[in-house]
Amino acid sequence: MALMFTGHTLFLALMMFAVFTFEESVSNYSDWVTFIENVDQYEKQQLEGLSAEQKLKKTVLHPSLYFDAEDVQALRQKAHTSHSHLFRAIRSAVTVMLSNPLYYLPPPKHVDFAAKWNEIYGNNLPPLAFYCLLCPEDKAAFDFALEYMDRMAGYKNWLVENAPGDEVPLGHSLTGFATAFDFLYNSLENERRQKYLEKIWSVSEEMYEYSKVRSWGKQLLHNHQATNMLALLIGALVAGVDKGSQANIWKHTVVDVMEKTMFLLNHIVDGSLDEGVAYGSYTAKSVTQYVFLAQRHFGINNLENNWLKMHFWFYYATLLPGFQRTVGVADSNYNWFYGPESQLVFLDKFIMKNGAGNWLAQQIRKHRPKDGPMVPSTAQRWSTLHTEFIWYAAEITPQPPPDYGTAKMHVFPNWGVVTYGAGLPNSQTNTFVSFKSGKLGGRAVYDIVHFQPYAWIDGWRSFNPGHEHPDQNSFTFAPNGQVFVSEALYGPKLSHLNNVLVFAPSPTSQCNQPWEGQLGECAQWLKWIGDEVGDSTGEIITASQAGDMMFVSGEAVSAYTSAMKLKSVYRVLLLLNSQTLLVVDHIEKEEDSPVNSVSAFFHNLDIDFKYIPYKFKNKYNGAMMDVWDAHYKMFWFDHHGSSPVARIQEAEQAAEFKKRWTQFVNVTFPMKNTLTRIVYLFYGPYVNVSNCRLIDNAKSGFQISLSVNNTENTISVVTEYQNLKTRFDYLGFGGFAKVVHENKVTKFGLGTESMEKWIKNNRVVFPFGFKVNIIAGLILGVSLVILAFQWRFYISFSKMLRWILILVVILWLIELVDVWSMCTKPICAKWSSDMTRLEHDKGNEAKQLEGSPVVLPDVIITSLPASGAEILKQLFFNSSDFLYIRIPTPYLEIPETEFEIDSIVDPCEWKVSDVQNGHFRLIQGWLQSLVRDTKLHLQNIHLYEASRSKIAQHSAMSKDKKKRSKKRESLSEQRSRARGSQDKDAEYIRELRRHLIYYPNARPVLSLSSGSWTLKLPFFQEILGPSMRALYVVRDPRAWIYSMLYKNKPSLYSLKNVPQRLAAMFKGENGKGKCSLNEGYAFEYESLRKELSNSNSNAVSVLSYLWLTNTAAALRINGDLQPTNYQLVKFEDIVSFPQKTAETIFAFLGIPLPPASLNQILFATSTSLFYLPYEGEISPSSIHAWKQNMPNEEIRQIEDICCSLMDHLGYPKFIE
Repeated sequence: MALMFTGHTLFLALMMFAVFTFEESVSNYSDWVTFIENVDQYEKQQLEGLSAEQKLKKTVLHPSLYFDAEDVQALRQKAHTSHSHLFRAIRSAVTVMLSNPLYYLPPPKHVDFAAKWNEIYGNNLPPLAFYCLLCPEDKAAFDFALEYMDRMAGYKNWLVENAPGDEVPLGHSLTGFATAFDFLYNSLENERRQKYLEKIWSVSEEMYEYSKVRSWGKQLLHNHQATNMLALLIGALVAGVDKGSQANIWKHTVVDVMEKTMFLLNHIVDGSLDEGVAYGSYTAKSVTQYVFLAQRHFGINNLENNWLKMHFWFYYATLLPGFQRTVGVADSNYNWFYGPESQLVFLDKFIMKNGAGNWLAQQIRKHRPKDGPMVPSTAQRWSTLHTEFIWYAAEITPQPPPDYGTAKMHVFPNWGVVTYGAGLPNSQTNTFVSFKSGKLGGRAVYDIVHFQPYAWIDGWRSFNPGHEHPDQNSFTFAPNGQVFVSEALYGPKLSHLNNVLVFAPSPTSQCNQPWEGQLGECAQWLKWIGDEVGDSTGEIITASQAGDMMFVSGEAVSAYTSAMKLKSVYRVLLLLNSQTLLVVDHIEKEEDSPVNSVSAFFHNLDIDFKYIPYKFKNKYNGAMMDVWDAHYKMFWFDHHGSSPVARIQEAEQAAEFKKRWTQFVNVTFPMKNTLTRIVYLFYGPYVNVSNCRLIDNAKSGFQISLSVNNTENTISVVTEYQNLKTRFDYLGFGGFAKVVHENKVTKFGLGTESMEKWIKNNRVVFPFGFKVNIIAGLILGVSLVILAFQWRFYISFSKMLRWILILVVILWLIELVDVWSMCTKPICAKWSSDMTRLEHDKGNEAKQLEGSPVVLPDVIITSLPASGAEILKQLFFNSSDFLYIRIPTPYLEIPETEFEIDSIVDPCEWKVSDVQNGHFRLIQGWLQSLVRDTKLHLQNIHLYEASRSKIAQHSAMSKDKKKRSKKRESLSEQRSRARGSQDKDAEYIRELRRHLIYYPNARPVLSLSSGSWTLKLPFFQEILGPSMRALYVVRDPRAWIYSMLYKNKPSLYSLKNVPQRLAAMFKGENGKGKCSLNEGYAFEYESLRKELSNSNSNAVSVLSYLWLTNTAAALRINGDLQPTNYQLVKFEDIVSFPQKTAETIFAFLGIPLPPASLNQILFATSTSLFYLPYEGEISPSSIHAWKQNMPNEEIRQIEDICCSLMDHLGYPKFIE
C-alpha cells in the first residue's frame, strides 16, 4: 500500500485523540478524535505526589535517591551473591581509575577542567561512590572519591569554555556529583557535607535558570533535555531535603517537561527514538532513571507506558550478529553511548519481567570488544553500572526472546526502519540487512508537528531532529555478519555520506554543486527548520519476509527538493538468500525536470578491507572487497544495459570529538528519459552468480532473471505501487513483488506456493509425442491413397511426387504451428499452452500462474453495535488501496424501501434467492452503485440542495440525544450547530471525492454500523460476486454487555431504546415482524422473543439473548460462504494481538500489511490514547474492565445463557 504525500492525506487522523463525543464519527479524514487538554490540570494530576513527599521527615536524610539507608546492607550482601558479576565490573572500573589518577581525577586547575568536554568526571563519579558504599573498608577508594569531589566542588563552574551554549557537561557533572553525595553522605564529615550541598544547590539553581532560556528547555524527546532535566531533578531531590520550597519549583519544572516527554513517547508505538540507537541510549538512560525516581519520590507511575513496553526491541532488533555492533542510523558510534545494560535490566524488572532484558544485557556484556573502534568510550562506559546493579532482578532467569536463533525481520513503523537477522550470534549463515525510509522526527512527531493537536507544541521549535541524517532509502548489508555496506555514522549531514541517491544538476544545490541530495543537508546538524525541510519524508511502502528471503521497498521523493521535479525515487531491496541482495532504484521525473544524472553511494568503514574495482563476466562494472580471501562483490547496470565505471574514494569526516575514516563506491548514471531503472547486485563468497538480466521493463513494473547456484530466479516487482489494480494485473495478487524459482512462486506478504498442482491441472490432453505419431500416420495414410490413385488413374510418377511433397510440407507447417502454440521448449511433453509468450506478456502470465481470475477486493465490515468494529478503520483509512466509508451517514443513507434497516439489529436473513427473485431491488442498485462505481456515486450526491432535509432527518434520528441536554438551546444556537454539522458532513463527502481523484482504483470498505447486516452477507455475496471480502467482528458477550450498560451515562442500552426496538421487531404476522416480506426469519431469534415476553427478564438477560441469537444466526448463515469471501474476527484479538490479526486480515484480502497501517492499528490498540464511540480508550487491559467492574451475578447470568457459543468462539468462563 502506498503512502499519501499530499498534506490533506497524511494519516495522523488517528493521533488526534482523546475526548470522544457521543456523536458517531462518519468521516474518513476529518473525524479526528480531538484531544482537549488543560495543561494546568494535567500538571496538577501528575504532581499530586510532590507535596506528600514533604510530609515524610526522615531521621536519616541520605541515601534516599535510589534506596534508603536500611537497604545498604542488602546491597552489600548481593554484591557477593546474586549481583557478583556486576560488582566485579564496578570493582574493575574503580581499579582502573585508581591505577591512573592523572587521567581519571579531575584536573587540579579549573582552566584545564573547562578546556575540554568534561562529561567523563560526572559520569565516573556514581560508580566510584557506589563502590565505596558497598566496600566501606576500601580506604584508598574512599580517599580517591573525596579528592575527586573536593576538586569538583572547588571549581567556580562546571561548564566547557569552547561550548558556551551547551550545558550537557554541566548536567553530567551535576547528576554524578549529587548522586555520589547521596551515596556517601553518611561517610562524610559535616564540613564536607555542607560544602558539597552548597555546590549542588548552586549548580541546580544555575541549571534551572538555563532551562528557561536554552533551547533544550523547550525541545522535547532530545537527549540534551532528558540529560539536563534529570540532572536538575536529582539536584532538587538531594539538595531539597533541607530547602524544600525552592527545590519544589525545580521539581515541578522537571516533572512538567518529563511527563510531557512520557506522554509523547507513548505515541511512538515501536519503542524507537529518532536520534538512532547511540543517542537513543543517551536519552533512554535518563528516561529510565526519571521513571524510577518519579515513582519512588512522587508516586507517578509510568510503567504502563507503551513506549517502555516496546523499547526492548530498539536494542534487540538493531543488533548485528555478534552482539557488538548496531544499526548506525542517524549520528552514531558503532553501538551505544550509554548502557544499554542498565536500560535492559530496568525493562526486565519493571516492564517485561520475562528474562529477555537480563539475557540481552548478559550477551552484550559478554561480547564487549576489548579493543578497536567498538570499544566503549572512557567517558561513558561505566556511567550506568550503579543503576544496573540497583535494578538488576536476579530472580528473573535470563532467557532469549521467542524465536531466537532464526533470522527474523523486524519493522519499526514509527521510525521508518526495517531490520533482518538482528540479535543473532556471529556465524557464516547469519546475515544482517537494514533499510531506512522514514519521516523527519519519526512518524508520531512529524504528524504532531503538522496537525498541531496539542497547544503546548510549537511546531518544529518543540523538537530537535538535528542528529538525524539525510538518509531516506538508505540500507546496509552484512552477509555472514561481515559488514559489506554500512552507514558512515556520526558526521556532517551530507547525502553522499549515506547510501542514498544524489542528482544533478539541481537549481537549488547548496554544497557539492551541481549535485544535490536530500533536504536538510550541508551542515554539521540536519537543518530541520527551513523551506520544505520540515516536510521531508520517506516511507516504507512494504516489508515482508518469506523464509530466508525478505522484500522491502521505500519511497523517498518527498525527501528531495521540489525544484528537481522528481516524481518518484523508489528503492526496492530483495534479500534472495543469506549471501545475495538485489537492490533496484526506480526513478521518475517530470518532462521539464532539470536533472540529467543520478549518483549512488555505498559506504564501508572497515579500514582493513578496502573496495577495489571488479567486473562481472566482463560485462558489468562493479567493486569487490577481499576479506581474507573471501570475496564480497557488487556490480550494477541500468535498464539500457549500461554499466559505468565507479569511483572508489576515501574520506575523513568530523565525528564526535575525533575524525572518522570512510570509503565509498560512487557510480553515476545518465537520466536521459523520464524513467530510469538501475539494478545493483551485492553477494558474498558462498554463492555463484552466473547471470543477471532485465527481462521485462514495463511502465508499471519490471522483471529480472537472476541465476544463483545454477538456479534461475524470476523476480517481478511493481513500481506503480499506489495502484492496486496494476499490482493485481502485473503480479496476480495485491502485493508488490514475487519470485518464481524451482517450481515455486513466493508472493511476498502472502507466502510461498508450489506450481506442481497448477502444472498437473493444466497439462495438455494429448502430449506432443502422441501428436507427432498421429501426424506421421496421417502422412503415410495419405501417401498410400495417392499411390492407389496413381495406379487407378495412371498419374505420372513425377506429378505424384510433387503432390506428395506439397502435402508433406503443408502437414509439416500445420505441425509446426501446433508445436509453436503449445510449448516454449524443445521437450514439450509436460508444457501446456497457458505458458506461452513467457517474456512477452508478463501480466497475463502472472494471472495464469495463480490459477484463478484476478479479483480486486470489496470489503464489507459488519457487527453488532458496540462490538468495536470501528477500530478496523485504522487498517484502511488514508490508504491508496482503500476508501473507508461509514454507512449510514447523512449523505450516505440506505435507500428507503418497504424494509427499514434497524440501527440495532433485526432477525431477518437475506438470501441468494432474494437477489434472484428481485427482492429489495433498490438496495441492490444502491449497493452496486456504491461499490462498482464509487466515484460516480459520490459525485451524484447533491451536498447543498439536499442538505437541509438530510440534516433534518439526521437530527430527528438523534433527538434522544437532544433530550439529554440540560440547557435549552436558543434558536440561533440550534441553527449554528446545524450549520456546523452540515459543513462537517459535506466536507466528509468532499474528502472521499478527493481521495478517489488521487487514487481512482482505491477499493471501497463499507463499515455497516447496524447489526442487521450480519444476517445478510449471502445477499451481498450474490450482488458483489467473488470480490466480496466480508469481515464479521464478534466480541466477548460479557464485555459487549458491559459496554452497553456501564460505559456511558446514560447507558447505550437506554440511549438506543433497545427494549422498545426489540419489542417492535417482533410485531406483525406470527411474531416475525418485517421478515414475513421474504420468509427470511432467523429461527435463532425465537429464544430472544420468548425472553422479551418473560416477566422476570432484565437488561442483562435480554442483551445476553440478543448477543446469543444474533451471533448464532450469523455463524450459521455465513458458514455457507467461502473462506475466500468471509472471515470472522474477534475484537479481543485485534486489541491484544494487533499485528498478527492485521496481517491475517490483509492476507485474507490478498494484500501485504503496509507498515503505515501497522503503525495505525498499533497506536489504536496499545497506547490508551485512542477512543472508540461509546467505548472510551482502548487497550489490552481496558477491554477486560468488566472483570473488575461488573457484578459477579451478572457475569454468571451471561455465562449461563451464552456458554455454549462462548466456548465455540474461545471465550472461557470467568466464574465457575
